Amino acid sequence: MSFKGIVRDLKEIKDGRRSTSKREGIEGKHWLNKNRSHIAPSKPIQQGHWANLPPELLVDIIRRVEESETSWPARTAVVFCASVCKSWRDITKEIVKTPEECGRLTFPISLKQPGPRDAPIQCFIKRDRSTSTYCLYFGLTPSEDESDKLLLAAKKIRRATSMNFVISLVADDFSRGSNTYVGRLRSNFLGTKFTTYDCQPLNDAAVQHNSWSSRRFHTSQVSPRLHAYNYSVATISYELNVLRPRGPRRMNCFMNSISVSSIQEGGTALMPTSFPQCSDEKSSPPPVSEGKDSVINFSSRSLSSSSFSRPLSGEPLVLKNKAPRWHEQLQCWCLNFKGRVTVASVKNFQLVAAVDPSLNISAAEQEKVILQFGKIGKDIFTMDYRYPLTAFQAFSICLSSFHSKPACE
Repeated sequence: MSFKGIVRDLKEIKDGRRSTSKREGIEGKHWLNKNRSHIAPSKPIQQGHWANLPPELLVDIIRRVEESETSWPARTAVVFCASVCKSWRDITKEIVKTPEECGRLTFPISLKQPGPRDAPIQCFIKRDRSTSTYCLYFGLTPSEDESDKLLLAAKKIRRATSMNFVISLVADDFSRGSNTYVGRLRSNFLGTKFTTYDCQPLNDAAVQHNSWSSRRFHTSQVSPRLHAYNYSVATISYELNVLRPRGPRRMNCFMNSISVSSIQEGGTALMPTSFPQCSDEKSSPPPVSEGKDSVINFSSRSLSSSSFSRPLSGEPLVLKNKAPRWHEQLQCWCLNFKGRVTVASVKNFQLVAAVDPSLNISAAEQEKVILQFGKIGKDIFTMDYRYPLTAFQAFSICLSSFHSKPACE
């Protein structure tokens, strides 16, 4: 019997019944339900008799499963291992490496961790115009059997003076009070400036809630146990296009959560290890002001050393779109997407680092494409990202391209 079958049988014994849908629900919500304890455990974890296996044997089994299942949907066997009991989960989390190290996405927290340095993680986005939703899937192109791995989903919500994209781990729950809520993207009135808000701080000690004046959501929208904060982690700005439709878009992304030193030799980016957990402890809430959501900016200039553990060392990283070249025969602006983009669109872009020449950053690193986004079919787009961006940050940047920009086009 394969290791995958062993893990599945162990899961069935633990539940006390044989499931009739062992191979179903691999996407989105199933992935979240199997890892609900990684995000916000509300009950004490029950230890079963499988926790008494010898640690040496358990480590060997989980390591072999992790090495054999390299891609989705087969990689759910690794998730099953972490769902058996607490001891299995702790060992699985130690064995499973981060996307930066192995280039794989395993648990939901992988979406908040930087991508690999060498080869990008390749994903695609499907747009549903009827419901104004955008789904991010893992893989090269959509599959015919609809077994694509759902990573993130966003829903466009129109406001009187702005446009919001609410980002969630599942495609059927965009409530900000849910533990599936990841963050949001908000635009200004003209659609030329966007701000990405994360639902969690950059690290465990990044925010002292009781020492910072902030606002909360309305009680009808948020669970009483869940503190709803918004942490500004990125700003996307589109420049005025004097050529109007004849010229490409020009954009700049200010990554307030990523230091420019992270792309230098030996530099590292912040690596969150878990989603924030709900707490039942009664603590004095921060001052409440009706109207707007709480916003905390992580830019290095706006942090107070008395209230924050400064997450950034130096200036934030700035990304700019790679300048396209004019193709005389095709009479259009062109970029080399290496076959990942097949349809011409004003939404297509590639982002590279915009760094100060005085910094010790190699020319190869400055030319490296950190994020590329482009159209391959009707309502289908590719998204490839790499270190130091996370899947959540890359997805939010790509979402800004879907909003109409009268001042830029």
